[in-house]
Amino acid sequence: MKKIPLDRLAAVAAVTALPATRSQRLRRWRDLLLQDGERPLRPLLHLEFRDPEDRAQCRADNSPLALAFADPVLRAAGLHGDTVGHAEAFFGLGARQTHYLLCDCHYLGAMGAGRVARRIDVLAHANPLAKAWLFLKAA
Repeated sequence: MKKIPLDRLAAVAAVTALPATRSQRLRRWRDLLLQDGERPLRPLLHLEFRDPEDRAQCRADNSPLALAFADPVLRAAGLHGDTVGHAEAFFGLGARQTHYLLCDCHYLGAMGAGRVARRIDVLAHANPLAKAWLFLKAA
């Protein structure tokens, strides 16, 4: 195996730093969604009515979670699957935050990638005033 200095390696291949903090992980997910903001996605059904074990296993093809899991950078950073349980553990989300981001009752069946990205942006901000403003704007 040949050792190459990092500065030379960057010239040969795309080197991406792994997102380490909760905010960085959420922003990476947001950026993935914004790459195709008009893309229709599938919301998860009735998250608020499921028991915790069932909710943790909940997933859907073409959901925001499936899009995040398809990203090699997030997988390399530790995202182990496209279920609610994996997302809550990796992104540091609570049940209410997951419901706010992914449940069908917040989208009335029409979930777009850009709309989910704006909601993720709310969760990524640490400033409570900015969070409140973005929350109102994303609704």
